[in-house]
Amino acid sequence: MDTIGDLDAKPVAKQSRHSDYEPPACPVEATLELIGGKWKGIVLFYLLDGRLRFSELKRKIGCVTQRMLTKQLRELEASGLVNRIVYAEVPPRVEYELTTEGKSLEPVLMALKQWGESHAVALLKNRSQQEDHVA
Repeated sequence: MDTIGDLDAKPVAKQSRHSDYEPPACPVEATLELIGGKWKGIVLFYLLDGRLRFSELKRKIGCVTQRMLTKQLRELEASGLVNRIVYAEVPPRVEYELTTEGKSLEPVLMALKQWGESHAVALLKNRSQQEDHVA
């Protein structure tokens, strides 16, 4: 069942670092401003498979809090990457899906997944081992 906090969710615009992204402002920075953050990439990745209810998305991600997931979804909605669909039912049902712009991130997300499989896991393991030696 979706949560009360999620039912009243309204998109929240996040303050941008720049007023525009014309050169010399970096397009990579602009992209990361939209999809950066601990959970946004994961949310976008799971929504590649189609619409999900809030509770389904939370269950797939696992350790994200309800509050943080709601915040990330609101920001993604405000950015135009995610649609929030509310059904007039009792109890109300809310689903999320990628917009056309959100779907255009699929190659980026799949490249991140592939790089993560090839490099990130090993790099994080090495970092953890180095931190253990320092401690």
